Amino acid sequence: MENSAFIALGSNIGNRYDNIMSAINQLVSYSNIKLVNCSSVYETDPVGYEDQDLFLNMVIEVQTSLSAMELLDVCLKTELELGRKRIIHWGPRTIDLDILTFNQENIETEKLIVPHPRMLERAFVLIPLTEINAANRIPGVDKPLNLLIDELPDKEGVRIWKRKNGEDGYEHIGS
Repeated sequence: MENSAFIALGSNIGNRYDNIMSAINQLVSYSNIKLVNCSSVYETDPVGYEDQDLFLNMVIEVQTSLSAMELLDVCLKTELELGRKRIIHWGPRTIDLDILTFNQENIETEKLIVPHPRMLERAFVLIPLTEINAANRIPGVDKPLNLLIDELPDKEGVRIWKRKNGEDGYEHIGS
């Protein structure tokens, strides 16, 4: 499994936590995707289209023998299988999976841009990403993640919801 990727997960429809956990389980059910690390789960205010319920968000690190495009296809298939419907741009969703980084590559195709083009603007992505890999550097960005987070105006809208408390366990913080 020669490739490393960070994937952001988000949900604000139905049982948000179950949706996220189902997505992770679906991804790692592929023999060529291995879960390496995961962040705590954060409850976050919606961004963009704000007239919707709060999200749960987290970031996972995976190793894979898939290419970036193949991993994207698996992510899109997982979203569909878990009931994702794309009706309102940045609107409510059962699950959202975004590839944030893939190795240290810069990829720009019609279907995929990596590093994710809006990740540096989103505290709900950078905070969990920093939790699991504070030393991570975003290709083409000179600043460390903690300094990028300090510059974000919306970090108060990101609250820990379920703290990671070990290898695979979570400790519920609040509803």
